Amino acid sequence: MDVAVLGAAGDVGRQVCTQLIERRVLPTSSRLQLVGRADGPSARATHGLRADLIDAYDEHAPLLDVALRPDEVVADVIVLAAGRTTPAQPGVTMPRTQLAADNLPVFEAYAQALAEHGSGHEVVIVVSNPVELGVAVMARALGRHRVIGMGAWLDTLRFRRELAVSLGLRRHRIGGFVGGQHGEDLVPLWSTVRISGLDVDERRQALAGLRRGRTLDTFSGEVARAQELLTQVAADDPGAAFDLIGSWPPDLRVVARPWMTHTSGAKTANGTANATVGLLDTLLDGRDTVVAGQVALCDETTVGGEPLDGVLGVPVVLGPEGWTRVLLDEPAPDEGRRLTASRDRIDATLAHVGLGRAVGGPAAAAVPTHAAAGAGSAIAGGVS
Repeated sequence: MDVAVLGAAGDVGRQVCTQLIERRVLPTSSRLQLVGRADGPSARATHGLRADLIDAYDEHAPLLDVALRPDEVVADVIVLAAGRTTPAQPGVTMPRTQLAADNLPVFEAYAQALAEHGSGHEVVIVVSNPVELGVAVMARALGRHRVIGMGAWLDTLRFRRELAVSLGLRRHRIGGFVGGQHGEDLVPLWSTVRISGLDVDERRQALAGLRRGRTLDTFSGEVARAQELLTQVAADDPGAAFDLIGSWPPDLRVVARPWMTHTSGAKTANGTANATVGLLDTLLDGRDTVVAGQVALCDETTVGGEPLDGVLGVPVVLGPEGWTRVLLDEPAPDEGRRLTASRDRIDATLAHVGLGRAVGGPAAAAVPTHAAAGAGSAIAGGVS
């Protein structure tokens, strides 16, 4: 199978390409397409990246190809890592709506090109932020089940790691998922956590100790206070800020640690690429696996007896043709409230660009393959 990385010369795209080759996910007979933009600095950098990757990994690298126009993208699995990102500077923020407005034309250009020129079977992994907007645009053009955002999977891996650290275990012994919106509005699904070697009562007792009597109803306030405190501490001693994070409950660390990492200037390209390559490995291996991802829901699951639709991170079954089922039992009440609130905030962001549920967003209906080209054109014309 062939893979295309849109935005290959960016921080995350470069890491995705490197890890794909280093981990030998692609055989030498496959093709890795490095995609840049003909009218931007990435045109030169993408050619340079190809030369550098060949220089480093010639013995086991796949075929490396460069594409500089959306209509040149050809692959079985496509990683969308193109577009702007939030500034990696302390105290500098970018509203999600601004990031959405900046990246919407990028998402639309690739979605329309794939709808018009693609095979009709590509699976898209959305990495670029806002992840939920990328999923909405791609799902509207290509069909819901062929598009998944990797943000919830990255958050899930972080959650499992923080739990493992608190319990003195390795991450592979921890199960459980994170849903909701990628980033500060994520939803730690404590009710899905499983710990290898512990029975139900032992697990319940262990998790109660980690949660310290807290619920998710106060989580947003905790996140805001944590960011404010970290900004103050890091101004004098960044190391002390990271030490402070280590004293907090694991679900709060899931948000605070990558936020601090990004604002420190180091960014989070390695972890993001690792989670992305993990999803790619699943798709290319041909096996079905339960992961968490942002998808365009259309009543596949319920919360509190009410159907859950719209773009949202949830546990799903992912296979070589995309995601097939949502695997979310009725969540705990506080999880359900936060999931619904997260969905509504995502919808508000999408509404700014004409993709909210109220205006027939991507969850309103799946787009048949034979209608993909028309759907892509409708997006480009509908939100100009």
